[in-house]
Amino acid sequence: MRMSQHYEQVGVAVTCRSFEEYVRMFDLREQRLEGRILDIAGGASSFTADAVAGGLDAYAADPRYALDYEVLIREATEEIAVSAAKIAKLADKFDFSYYGSVDNHRANREASLLRFEAHFGQPEERAKRYTAASLPHLPLESDSFDIVLCSHFLFLYEDQFDYSFHRDAILEMMRVCKPGGTVRIYPVMSLRWTPYAHMDELLEAIRGAGGSPGFFTSKLPFIPGSELGLFVNL
Repeated sequence: MRMSQHYEQVGVAVTCRSFEEYVRMFDLREQRLEGRILDIAGGASSFTADAVAGGLDAYAADPRYALDYEVLIREATEEIAVSAAKIAKLADKFDFSYYGSVDNHRANREASLLRFEAHFGQPEERAKRYTAASLPHLPLESDSFDIVLCSHFLFLYEDQFDYSFHRDAILEMMRVCKPGGTVRIYPVMSLRWTPYAHMDELLEAIRGAGGSPGFFTSKLPFIPGSELGLFVNL
């Protein structure tokens, strides 16, 4: 039996990534990180915790934030183990120039989860910084964030979410972003490692809603062919 040559995934995984990974993934080094920052589909990533520790005003939204604290941490812990095993089987396909090895990649996830756990576990920080919400409808005010990010959700799960979902999700991200702000989504490919099939149509919808879209080059292209991300300037 021939082994699958792409990453097999049922459902949406809960992810654990660090602030440094976000900076590299979204190519944020050339962009000043200031104002209010929103991480959509943040999962158990420590981006918000790390950003707040560094003096930034960061927030996260994810449907799993409605789960009991212990349940979310357990799901994230289990996902790290499952994803590490999948990546190990396809290790020759991934770019380990940042992580160095499969083991280091897993250790990075585990360290990120620990920082998320410590921050999310504080009731006052959880209430202030973490919103249980899912695209394409966010219970957040319009024009309320300067930078809106979405990592490893949109486009990646193209097999599970249709064009209308992607269009409505990005328009919603634009709604909560302030004029003069930016939306960034990474990567722009599916788990089958193919480019998003409806990108041209989507770009037209973005322009029609007043956004100025384009592509940036990621500084952390771990997934095969994942060099590009999508930005929308408002």
